[in-house]
Amino acid sequence: MRDILDDLKRWQRAGEEIALATLVAIRGSAPRRPGARLAVTRSGRVVGSVSGGCVESDLIEKAMEVFCDATPRLETYGISDEEGFEIGLSCGGSIDVLIELLHWDGAWDAACEAAQSRRPVALALACDPPELRGRRVSVFLQDRSVGCIDGELDSAIEAEARRLLPTGGTRMLSLPWRGRGARVFVEAFAPPMQLFIVGATHAAVALCRMAKMVGFHVTVVDPRSVYASPERLPEADEIRHAWPDEGLDENELDEYSCLVSLTHDVKFDQPTLVKALRSSARYIGAIGSRSTHERRKQQLRDRGFGNAEIARIHSPIGLDIGSRTPEEIAVSILAEILSVRYRRDAAPLKDRQAAIHADAK
Repeated sequence: MRDILDDLKRWQRAGEEIALATLVAIRGSAPRRPGARLAVTRSGRVVGSVSGGCVESDLIEKAMEVFCDATPRLETYGISDEEGFEIGLSCGGSIDVLIELLHWDGAWDAACEAAQSRRPVALALACDPPELRGRRVSVFLQDRSVGCIDGELDSAIEAEARRLLPTGGTRMLSLPWRGRGARVFVEAFAPPMQLFIVGATHAAVALCRMAKMVGFHVTVVDPRSVYASPERLPEADEIRHAWPDEGLDENELDEYSCLVSLTHDVKFDQPTLVKALRSSARYIGAIGSRSTHERRKQQLRDRGFGNAEIARIHSPIGLDIGSRTPEEIAVSILAEILSVRYRRDAAPLKDRQAAIHADAK
């Protein structure tokens, strides 16, 4: 949704009628994940995709039909024929796509506002049965929900949506409803993750660049302005010329934040780790050898931290991929951060028994 939101708002301000196609389910292989969207205006403008080009032309035709009868519809696309003349997917899977007129109602407005202001929000969209299709509700961690799908379903929908909010993700819910079943697509938008890097080292330069590529908001903390400069760190969203005890705020190190100390210097490490351990940061990492970390651990015990608290620190930092250069070390660190974020064990995919994209429970 975030990818096409600016276009949707511009079209809305221009008075365009908009049809929105949302990928709500996949079976087998598919080019895009649930939550992908395609938007079409009655005047013929198009943005986004749900399949990478396999079914978009047919979806645009279906969207024009929705403009005429205003009835949401659920379309299923399977495997195309070998010659490619039949509309469908060439990758062997099948997908369900919900097409609806986009109404700028309270639930949609609330979801858009939250997604753009870095507040966690989940948007639930009814897919079946037809009499519920297109109804939606926006769910927040603490605030009251906005919108309604059905009085018998909303509490179960809200509970599942809130379970998804800490990490984001999608789920198709199958719920009992009036002697039949109802299907509701839930998409949770967690705020963009923040990465705090203490120490503007060579590895920090590479990590800053890579973290930005995968969507992190990156802040670098280092009092040495000769190292922590916009010229060395052009991808950084913020550079703070301060010591860690002044440049880090425990309150901003929340569950959507990760912190790494990359200095090899106790003057930086200790205040950084003290701040981090007093926070709810999702990931805490510190570069250094095992012997260096053993000394850190004892110093932290002397500061009153227990073993369970100290165990939150990932050190030696990163995954064991044999990294040597600053760039390789950055890859190792970022991979470990992502594995913690998504609750994965970072093992090779070929050894994974569950579905590749299945969420951790």
